[in-house]
Amino acid sequence: METPEITDTSGDGDLPPRLTRLTFHGPLSEARAQRIVGRLAATGPRTVLDLGCGWGELLLRVLEAAPDATGIGVDIKGEDLDRGRAAAQERGLDGRVRFVEETAKDTARGPADVVLCVGASQAFSSAAPAEATAEALRALRGLVNPGGRVVLGEGFWEREPTARELAGMWPDAGAGDHLYLGDLVDAAVEAGFRPLWVETASADEWEEFESGYRSDVEEWLAAYPGHPEAAATRARVDAQRSSWLRGYRGVLGIAYLTLVPVG
Repeated sequence: METPEITDTSGDGDLPPRLTRLTFHGPLSEARAQRIVGRLAATGPRTVLDLGCGWGELLLRVLEAAPDATGIGVDIKGEDLDRGRAAAQERGLDGRVRFVEETAKDTARGPADVVLCVGASQAFSSAAPAEATAEALRALRGLVNPGGRVVLGEGFWEREPTARELAGMWPDAGAGDHLYLGDLVDAAVEAGFRPLWVETASADEWEEFESGYRSDVEEWLAAYPGHPEAAATRARVDAQRSSWLRGYRGVLGIAYLTLVPVG
């Protein structure tokens, strides 16, 4: 799922701002985030590593809840990292967190007491989807300290997608693009974890995310229909909305797995 990459942070209306309506870059509610953060903070972590962190909202909340912890957020998108740095400074956390622009693949960061990887497992491998998930889980197992916690946010099929639904999704979508929830949890166990908590995004969380994902661009398109970039932007955002409504809505789920390493 890609948002149109025509963005503007100047506020002059020339180009649409990017994802300002989203708190988290995924279907994650305030209530669920609070529960996840509370469980992580209760373990008394001293180090937190967020791989594919985006602007690091979940990372910052863990640091707020665990005052003895320091954190590192890793991502390849500099714009999001800048947003994370600004948020850290506003919340008085800039002395306890670093945001670094680099790939998560073969990372030398860690091990850490808490490792977050929410919607970013594809950063670890270019293998076929099922194997890529397994490779990501094995990598995460090597990045968490004994007795620590990993939070994995990962897509899964709620049910078998039909041919029509697959045709409405992303290019070349196939039934093998995701595991089913039971198989995803089994893959975590095979990688050396025990699943402490298995939860999945609700329909409300999905709708809040999907609408927020596009709302900046939709408002800009309504205000500037004659802009030179409007036609290309409209085509991209319309295609992405269609892929949700005609493709993966009610078919693709997001699981949030809180995992503890074995041994």
